[in-house]
Amino acid sequence: MAGHSHWANIARAKSVVDKKRGKLFGKLSRAIIVAARTGGADPAMNLRLRYAIDKARKASMPKDNIERAVKKGAGETDGENYEELLYEGYGPGGTAILCDILTENRNRTASEVRKIFEIHGGNLGTTNCVAWMFDLKGVLRVPAENVEEDRLFEVALEAGAEDVRRDGEFFEVHTPPEIFQQVCDAFEEAKVPTDSAETTRVPQNTVDLDGDDARKLLKLLDGLEDQDDIQTVTANFNISDELMAEVGAE
Repeated sequence: MAGHSHWANIARAKSVVDKKRGKLFGKLSRAIIVAARTGGADPAMNLRLRYAIDKARKASMPKDNIERAVKKGAGETDGENYEELLYEGYGPGGTAILCDILTENRNRTASEVRKIFEIHGGNLGTTNCVAWMFDLKGVLRVPAENVEEDRLFEVALEAGAEDVRRDGEFFEVHTPPEIFQQVCDAFEEAKVPTDSAETTRVPQNTVDLDGDDARKLLKLLDGLEDQDDIQTVTANFNISDELMAEVGAE
């Protein structure tokens, strides 16, 4: 079975198209601006900013764009005043969905996100209606072809990781958020390459979906990912590898 983590692969593949439209870089810039504004412009002293810049670099965001976003966040140049929000809702089949938002207009964003949920058979919920179903974790994704499994387990567990699991063509390493940077540093020192490394919400339990509910949910997630103000989308679902691959190829 494939689930929320496999959806990240599809979303990442679709981001190639988003990049051409400027959508991906726009979202990455917002994350950098807010990180610099809340914690300062020095990545060495501001881990959130460091993570945001690392993510932008892995997406091949130009250096000038990154520096411009840092300056906006630090107040060196004029920039939008983004507000951080967490929207929660329900998708087809009783799935729980979280959307991390950065917006300069919460009323407009709420209206647009609510409409996306309704179009695809979901409902925007109230505060903490589903957030309690997720735990904050550090998650590192390592291409399986680039590392020996035994070596990965050794480095991860010695650094304090909680779990290492295989997810298709990747290994997924979970860590407590407070030692996430410690594990990242250990991977870097051991020269273990990561496809992505971030703190994110991981569902405590998942809902198995197939048929129409599965297709509707994937269309809902795609619509949410495409909304400019939504930074990340997380949901607690399992869908067959066959159906997930079919949707990913569309």
